[in-house]
Amino acid sequence: MKKRCFWVEGQPDIYIDYHDHEWGRPQHDDQKLFEQLILEGAQAGLSWLTILKRREGYRRAFKSFDARKIAKFTAAQKNALMKDEGIIRNRLKIEAAVDNARAYLAVQKEFGSFDKYIWSFVDGQPIKDSKKQGGVEKSVAMSKALKKRGFRFVGPTICYAFMQATGMVNDHSPDCFRYGRRA
Repeated sequence: MKKRCFWVEGQPDIYIDYHDHEWGRPQHDDQKLFEQLILEGAQAGLSWLTILKRREGYRRAFKSFDARKIAKFTAAQKNALMKDEGIIRNRLKIEAAVDNARAYLAVQKEFGSFDKYIWSFVDGQPIKDSKKQGGVEKSVAMSKALKKRGFRFVGPTICYAFMQATGMVNDHSPDCFRYGRRA
């Protein structure tokens, strides 16, 4: 039996699959990074399991996280999302996703890719020992920088969770089978 991070033990299969195949793996695909950032913001105040169960609903509602399409959402489209049971129907989070799409596109234009920009907060390399290498401080810096660029629902806690999920920080337990693996 595989040893996993303590927080996965006893969780539903969808959570275990997420841990085993996604969480903590270095992600460099712009669209997947954008998706993760939107989902982390949607999770604020809720459990990650709640978001995982609605991820397909989010992909459908937010056009497979195509930022160009999301950035053009009209008031009518945003109002329709408030009735969509496949996502968290929170007006502030929906508005933030649209604003974040616009900010994301601006970052891509300025830096060539969102990946290049976002990974610059960890000097392009995953942090292996967050406490010694300042992972929390880097999430605070990321949060401040993203907010200055117009992103919303990107506080330090959300940014740290994003960093963990996208492999910018390796927070797998040392006894977890995923610890030390990159892919």
